[in-house]
Amino acid sequence: MSEIFHQGELTVQKRAGVEEMAARVGRSIRSTMVPVAQDFLGDRPFIIVASVDAKENVWASILTGGPGFIRIIDEGSLEFEAGLMAEDILGDNLRSNPKIGILAIEFATRMRMRLNGRAEFTDERVVVRAEEVFSNCPKYIQARSWKKRGFAAGGGSTIRRSKKPTPKQKKLIEKADTFFIASRQTEGGADASHRGGNPGFVRFLDESTLIFPDYSGNMMFQTLGNIEQNPHGGLLFIDFKTGTTLQLSGKAGIIWDEKLFSQFSGAERAVQFEIEKIIERKKGVPFSWEFLSYSPANPE
Repeated sequence: MSEIFHQGELTVQKRAGVEEMAARVGRSIRSTMVPVAQDFLGDRPFIIVASVDAKENVWASILTGGPGFIRIIDEGSLEFEAGLMAEDILGDNLRSNPKIGILAIEFATRMRMRLNGRAEFTDERVVVRAEEVFSNCPKYIQARSWKKRGFAAGGGSTIRRSKKPTPKQKKLIEKADTFFIASRQTEGGADASHRGGNPGFVRFLDESTLIFPDYSGNMMFQTLGNIEQNPHGGLLFIDFKTGTTLQLSGKAGIIWDEKLFSQFSGAERAVQFEIEKIIERKKGVPFSWEFLSYSPANPE
């Protein structure tokens, strides 16, 4: 399976004792989008995007435009307007490093898929050539329905950059039941993924260090495999009521010692994340979400 998984993924799979299961699940990874995947992507009002800046920092961004803003070109490529990235670090990142990771997720139905590949700028559009396409199970996705707000993406947004979180930012993180994580391979490939749990499953160890649990998933370990190879990562938190977004860039590490994550019931590992850079954007998302139901990490 070395042609499908890189060494970091193989290392984590072996330590977790799931090599055979990962090999079976890994057969679902394709280099093209089947028709159902094309329809799913084309109908999404937003996507989560992983990118790498010129200094090798990794970022997770949300790109919005309403249903249909992603246009499928063919089974191996899609495109969107470059102008949608105007107020985000994403545009500059993709110009310096074309590797891109995309997560398409529908909260209401708990469906999600990932597409990793390479971005190309053509006139006013960005074309993404797929290299890996695969779906994920619905575990830990908190169900929400969305509706459009009265402002455009980034319209009138206020951007604040810092290196340490404010008390208000810490409160948003500590109350989160959902966030997104971006990671990258040593060779440069980027990936975007979802993390969900009971409210409060992300905790601060100190002023700038987070810890969060890793529960049983698809066993391929793309995110943890990337972290095993390259500690640079990015987190994205969204205030689903106000539309504020919080992007964190820093370094991550895998915690295998159960004594260090025993406070998380049901966790099989944990991830520690050291915050180095923060971008807060008020009115960063032109949607509001109505909460529907939890998919708890540890159902009783």
